[in-house]
Amino acid sequence: MKLKAIDRRRWLLAAAAATACGNGIAAPAKSARPPVVLVVGDSLSAEYGLARGQGWVALLQQRLAKSMPDARVINASVSGDTTAGGRARLANLLRQHQPTVVVIELGGNDALRGLPVAGTRDNLLAMTRAAQAAGARVLLLGMQVPPNYGGAYGRDFSAVFPEVARQSKAALLPFLLTGIADVPDAAAWFQPDRIHPAARAHPRMLENVWPHLEPLLKQP
Repeated sequence: MKLKAIDRRRWLLAAAAATACGNGIAAPAKSARPPVVLVVGDSLSAEYGLARGQGWVALLQQRLAKSMPDARVINASVSGDTTAGGRARLANLLRQHQPTVVVIELGGNDALRGLPVAGTRDNLLAMTRAAQAAGARVLLLGMQVPPNYGGAYGRDFSAVFPEVARQSKAALLPFLLTGIADVPDAAAWFQPDRIHPAARAHPRMLENVWPHLEPLLKQP
């Protein structure tokens, strides 16, 4: 009799579980992994010429500390880096940090050096696909070049970022320096070298990035 009572109890538990599944009630899922944001960039993200904590990546970490306390931001930006340099070091970064989101802010130095646009495109596409293959979502931060680089080169360079985003289905911010480099008082937003944004520009850079980054942070 005791054995039959145990079997009956097991049967009732199994029946209850089956009923719950039939009603669309699922067992609680394991909690999602906290976001890990890896920023692979150049001097625009490496706080060149700024006091520590003033760059947009540091400001991002401060914002996430309030809204997503478990999130981590790894700033792997290197001043002067090109897309070729970023591509060469990305594999180690992915293995080391296992990011959930990768932000790629590279290409400006390719343009400053007059490197072929095709190479920039290939490097960015390879980086994006490598990050996606590692399980990360990708946000590309687009750049533009000043008019003195020539109309054709400028158009071809600017087109690289939406093209890579389209081919890889990555998220895209078309121009990181919107509201900074394209305003009448642009000189006031830059350091004396007229290349690197001043500290006052970095909160604006974060505001440009955030609407494109926030959805990636919330995806399962």
